[in-house]
Amino acid sequence: MTPANGRTAPATHRAGVFARLASWAQRRRWGALLLWLLVVAAITAASQAVGSRYQNDFSLPGTDSQTATDLLREHGSAQAGDSVQIVFKDGGGLNARRDGVEKMLATVRGLPGVADVRSPYEDTSALSKDGTIGYATVTLDGKAEEVPKAEVTAIIDTARAAAADGLEVQLGGDAVRGAQEESGGGAEGAGILAALVILVLLFGSLLAAAVPLVTALFAVGSAIGLIALASRVFTVADFTPPIMMLVGLGVGVDYALLIFYRYRHELIRAAERNPGSARTGGAAALADRDAAVRTALDAAGRTVFFAGCTVIIALLGLVALGLGSLQGVALAVALTVLVTMAASLTLLPALLAVFGARIQRQVLRRAARAKAKGRREGNRWRALATAVQRNPLPALLASVIALLALSAPALGLRLGFADAGNDGADTTSRQAYDLLAEGFGPGFNGPLVVVSRGDEAAAQRLRSALDRTDGVAATTPPLPTEDGAVSTVIVFPTTAPQDEGTADLVHTLRDEVLPPLGRETGAEYLVGGATAATQDFADAVSSRMPLFVAIVVGLSTLLLMAVFRSLLIPLKAALLNLLSVAAALGTITLVFQHGWFGVEPGPIEAFIPVMIFAIVFGLSMDYEVFLISRIHEEWERTRDHSGAVREGLAATGKVITAAAAIMIVVFAAFVLSPGRMLQQFGLGLAAAILLDAVVIRCLVVPAAMELFGRRAWWLPGPLAKVLPKMAIERPGGS
Repeated sequence: MTPANGRTAPATHRAGVFARLASWAQRRRWGALLLWLLVVAAITAASQAVGSRYQNDFSLPGTDSQTATDLLREHGSAQAGDSVQIVFKDGGGLNARRDGVEKMLATVRGLPGVADVRSPYEDTSALSKDGTIGYATVTLDGKAEEVPKAEVTAIIDTARAAAADGLEVQLGGDAVRGAQEESGGGAEGAGILAALVILVLLFGSLLAAAVPLVTALFAVGSAIGLIALASRVFTVADFTPPIMMLVGLGVGVDYALLIFYRYRHELIRAAERNPGSARTGGAAALADRDAAVRTALDAAGRTVFFAGCTVIIALLGLVALGLGSLQGVALAVALTVLVTMAASLTLLPALLAVFGARIQRQVLRRAARAKAKGRREGNRWRALATAVQRNPLPALLASVIALLALSAPALGLRLGFADAGNDGADTTSRQAYDLLAEGFGPGFNGPLVVVSRGDEAAAQRLRSALDRTDGVAATTPPLPTEDGAVSTVIVFPTTAPQDEGTADLVHTLRDEVLPPLGRETGAEYLVGGATAATQDFADAVSSRMPLFVAIVVGLSTLLLMAVFRSLLIPLKAALLNLLSVAAALGTITLVFQHGWFGVEPGPIEAFIPVMIFAIVFGLSMDYEVFLISRIHEEWERTRDHSGAVREGLAATGKVITAAAAIMIVVFAAFVLSPGRMLQQFGLGLAAAILLDAVVIRCLVVPAAMELFGRRAWWLPGPLAKVLPKMAIERPGGS
């Protein structure tokens, strides 16, 4: 039936929850905006008033290093805490500086957080052979991550104040490196500016470009305040905020853009159906805008919700690793994704209701100009899909071979933590590192603490065995605790802390040297210290990674099966997402482990692979869901498989590419950060999204779908009965 005004009546179906949410936000637009403003203001005020309590937790119960630390604490050993090295150099010899150095060390001994100070003049091994370089060991009253940065900064300032003409004073140790760490710098601002430029180029309007960006900023602002408050209750690592901003900005703009692009598409379709409404404006134009918002939320909003859930599932999979430091990060980033999803589904419709008339005019003007020039939206993507469908197997093989080649370096991925040798040349930790290496050898920058629980003879046997072990440069005499039940021997390797040789030495001591010695003496021997603890962390991540991958891939695959009622599509998505993650890890291995482009070579930070996997796997599913849902929509409407693939890519290619470009520039901006960890994180995410959007979505997916044919939508009967029925597209939706 056609109403009197000549407009075609839309298909009637019960509005979905997202359409009803859009209707509420439209009707209560100012209330929704005010509510978001109040929420952000309240959370920000509360977080600033209460303050954050970010802290790192790298403890690993059950490992040698953690058991050694607990044992030393139990028996009151000064070596239970981490240490700071105060390194001195004087070309004329340090003996002439003794009075000034001892006076400064006496002041340091009285500072908060200091358990003990050992002067270089008390131990001849703490002075180089030529007497020009020496170090004092400041033992802290806890692990490096437990000591407040303000207390470490006080130690740094006090020590460096003793520097005089000819006397150089530098400080090293994990606590010093943590105290001098810088934030992301201007990376966030650079990412926001680049995202705005891409959005303006995409929509041709500053207002249209600003709407997705404002939505993302509201979401990120809320999430940062929430996590600061959560850090008072839960263990949240101090490197979490920049990661949250990185992911929040990328995902926030991404989700808002997907919905906004569908809204724009619906405005153009409404104008094509009813040209008069766009020209006359008024109630007819308002009705078109309202319908466009509801349809966009009912379709793209569902996709965003499902995609966000897959990201959250992937992040929460990190909980399965059982690593305290990563669980807090995972929960924080998952909360960020949840808030950005909420902003896209509630704040964005309100903004579209407020600025809808201006956006509508700009969208329709641009569409009219394109039509006058004979341009049909999606033609280039349609042509690309057609070209791939003509030769699907060569396109598939070439793409997969290229991704496998880029993934190959990841087979040699070495996990660990970069030492001070990777710090900036102007930092005190790097200068102390270089001085110690110059005066005593590289191993003095990462000593091992070997604990002996037994009598004095067992401790002496331990030192003798260690001195005979390959890879050991020097050892200290056994240092007994006050009760004499436990002794420690400090072992200086011949290699730097991050070198593979040091990791091999830790395993050699634990597997070959100490077990037979323990059987002979009846004593218990444990290899601890910060260097051994980082190796334990890397080993724990490596051993638990398969379980984590299996959980994330399994749950995501089941979700896709339920949504698309297909067996091949979810399996293809899982394999391709694994391939994009592997290629990203291969990229960071080449750059940071092998030192490409002038980067100081070193291991990959131990938690980077699992964090990149969780985030990239989830974000790759975003694009998979967005593309396949449009293909599925066309398939349900036409039952033409090849045509559905072409039209699905034509409808989504531009927005997926734009969304990926925004993600890439936001993530790549963090390569400019001063911290090596953020650089690795940013490069890995940017590379993965680039490969996913360009190679996988544009080439591999159309080729694979063409080869699958109608089998792409087949689901075995037993699985069909067990899996719940879920749908992204609304029946009768456009």
